[in-house]
Amino acid sequence: MSDENAPKRRIVLLGTGFATVTLLRNLRRDSYQITVVSPRNHFLFTPLLPSTTVGTIEFRSVIEPIRQNRPGIEFFRASAIRLDTQTRQVFCQDTMTRREFAVPYDLLVIGVGAVNNSFGTPGVLEHAAFLKEARDARKIRNRIMDCIEQASLPGTPAEERNRLLHFAVVGGGPTGIEFAAELRDLVDSDLTKTYPRVAPHVQITLFEASKEILGSFDETLRNYTKKHFKRQHIRIRLESPVAEVREKELVLKGGERVPMGLVVWSTGYGPGEFVKSLPFSKGRFGQVLTDEYLRIPDVEGVYAVGDCAQVSGRSLPQTAQVAMQQGKSLAAAFNAMERGKQPRPFKFVNLGMLAYIGENEALAEIPKAGIFSRGMLTYLLWRSAYLTRLVSVKNKVLVLFDWVKTSVFGRDLSRF
Repeated sequence: MSDENAPKRRIVLLGTGFATVTLLRNLRRDSYQITVVSPRNHFLFTPLLPSTTVGTIEFRSVIEPIRQNRPGIEFFRASAIRLDTQTRQVFCQDTMTRREFAVPYDLLVIGVGAVNNSFGTPGVLEHAAFLKEARDARKIRNRIMDCIEQASLPGTPAEERNRLLHFAVVGGGPTGIEFAAELRDLVDSDLTKTYPRVAPHVQITLFEASKEILGSFDETLRNYTKKHFKRQHIRIRLESPVAEVREKELVLKGGERVPMGLVVWSTGYGPGEFVKSLPFSKGRFGQVLTDEYLRIPDVEGVYAVGDCAQVSGRSLPQTAQVAMQQGKSLAAAFNAMERGKQPRPFKFVNLGMLAYIGENEALAEIPKAGIFSRGMLTYLLWRSAYLTRLVSVKNKVLVLFDWVKTSVFGRDLSRF
């Protein structure tokens, strides 16, 4: 048992993603002095981010300010740039002025996540849109409406109109699939009413470099999604790697040039600059290796969780449920250590996977329960599951209200 008069140990959390926020919510605040460092001052519920790109859900409904989420903590809006394990300091850079400062720690949790992986493809950073942050979703939303409005102008040549109305999605994982589905819903439910002249010309094409979409899902669910997309007139092009992204077109590896108005790049994630700079052992994809207690081996007081970390000897997906379980496990470990007890190792329990595929249908794969389902009832499961996982009551109310509002009044097509 710790001495009540002794100074509290200082825990520094890097990042405001699923792992660190779950840790923050489960950590005994009276036992530690908690400092959070992150370039964003909010938590973002990324599974619902595709819905915000078309106005099904509003941006503010899926973000939660960190200071309000856990009052009493110390928060610095900054990016970690280097680490000194000898002096137990993490050096940070203010996101606004670029001023550098040091933050001392007794325990450090690295949960900085990952960055979009362009795989070195020319033009991606300059001309493609990502879908990882709220600002990405806003950029996509505005670009969609820009393309629609430009295509609606009188005198627009048919060739240019068709280019503007061709939306390309690169990457056949859950994020790419869900964005394509949400975009199709926007066209069928709203644009056909408000833009009747241009809506029939909208094309959505999904490009996947491998032989399959949704590689982590069961084959029957993958095949159902392909048939469902065909009915929705969403074109899927398998084994079609992109060689270059230009301002107005994609260039495929075979040399084919595909005109488009928007490219959403959703091909996976890689380590950021801070993680790359760390002198620790790394996994195959550049993640920091940890032991079963989420500790970085041979480095006292330093832990890593979420997308930037990999438990040695295990292959875990970069998903929210893994990060949340790691955050909860590490919080329990810290609370146990403060009481003088032995912490338990991290064990991942696969709760299954969900994905929205459009027209009020979804996929659910929950192996532990023997559930491999798709359709409208699965869509209700998808909605209820995400609603319960939202961080705050406020977010749950806002998302529920957005769903009802969209159902009754349609999506807001304003561009601002």
